[in-house]
Amino acid sequence: MGWIYLIGAGLMEIGWPLGLKLAQQSGFRFYGFAMATAFMAASGYLLFLAQKTIPMGTAYGVWTGIGAIGAFLVGVLFFGDASTFGRWLGIFLIVSGVVVMKISSS
Repeated sequence: MGWIYLIGAGLMEIGWPLGLKLAQQSGFRFYGFAMATAFMAASGYLLFLAQKTIPMGTAYGVWTGIGAIGAFLVGVLFFGDASTFGRWLGIFLIVSGVVVMKISSS
């Protein structure tokens, strides 16, 4: 169950930078901040639950990795962020690190 919480926490981690991005748009400031705050709280709580059974370093690494990968993809797909070879290589390396941490977790 810990890994389900951790994946959920990572997915919630994508929501707060999205909320902050939306808060920059006219008419969405309050809603964007509210969205970011809600996702931060949900993400933190799910991480708390995950750390009951998953080592802290593994949980934190996977949590931030999922958030970074997700935020990168949302930025590229919906906000026109740069999609260069170097950025994709960086995301590949993050994914590789998350996979190694999952495999190595006790």
